[in-house]
Amino acid sequence: MRDTSDSVKGPHEQGADEGVRVVVVGKGGVGKSTLTAMLARSMARWGARVVAVDADEQRNLGATLGIDLDTLAHIVPLAQSVEYVEEKTGAKPGDGSGAMLRLNPDTSDIVDRLAVEAPDGVRLLTMGGVQRAGGGCLCPENSILAAAMANMRLRRGEVVIMDTHAGVEHFGRALARGFDRALVVVEPTFNSVQVGLDTARLANDLGIETIDLVVNQCRREGDLDTALSCLDRLGGFAFSSVTELPFDERVVVSEPSIGELLDDTPLAKAIQALARRLFSRTIDEARRDDYLSVGH
Repeated sequence: MRDTSDSVKGPHEQGADEGVRVVVVGKGGVGKSTLTAMLARSMARWGARVVAVDADEQRNLGATLGIDLDTLAHIVPLAQSVEYVEEKTGAKPGDGSGAMLRLNPDTSDIVDRLAVEAPDGVRLLTMGGVQRAGGGCLCPENSILAAAMANMRLRRGEVVIMDTHAGVEHFGRALARGFDRALVVVEPTFNSVQVGLDTARLANDLGIETIDLVVNQCRREGDLDTALSCLDRLGGFAFSSVTELPFDERVVVSEPSIGELLDDTPLAKAIQALARRLFSRTIDEARRDDYLSVGH
């Protein structure tokens, strides 16, 4: 792994005093779900309390985390949780923009009521078919999604990390306000970097100040330089950090779960180093809390 940043700001240096919320974005097929799952489980193994949020309509994050197929088959995503959405907003899913809604519903119990357990203690919250949270539509599902992210109160040592489908256009300002950091994932190709750059600029426009670039699936020594050259040709962007992740054919062999990739693989080591740099303060606090909780 190669880090080209001069300095990396931790989440607490940016005002996130109690925890950190991260959104993983980029072009489809660049490895967002794999990165999200490996970050989530790695941080959970170090003692952080992690909520992984699947905001992709394909809903692949649960399988990638390693949740068994029977459990996955019984997950009811937020967008289909009729009783919960109606209780919180006063309207049922699908009622549309003409319904009278509570615009700032209390979603403090959303993880306890709707999340399922994943390996290593990660909790998975599945959003379902929400596409335009905060983007002008006031439908019940979107209101719930925006409130859940913006109002989720995190204690120290807690992390929320959200996997998405391509781009951040479907977020809108209401959802973007809930995130401290964006990880923009690209491959070392011109088209992938172009989409990643557009995504980074939009995330910045939406108010996400700390934006990190992850160049994934690098097969050759010069792949990172290729990606950075493409970035320069496209006008550049002031990323908070730039990280190179190696290609690992075991991602394909082990899919859908990343469980076999977490121990002593080059990809795992690179992602763990990324997690330590970006979330070291959160991880340290989680470990301190665990130490204190056992009576030391």
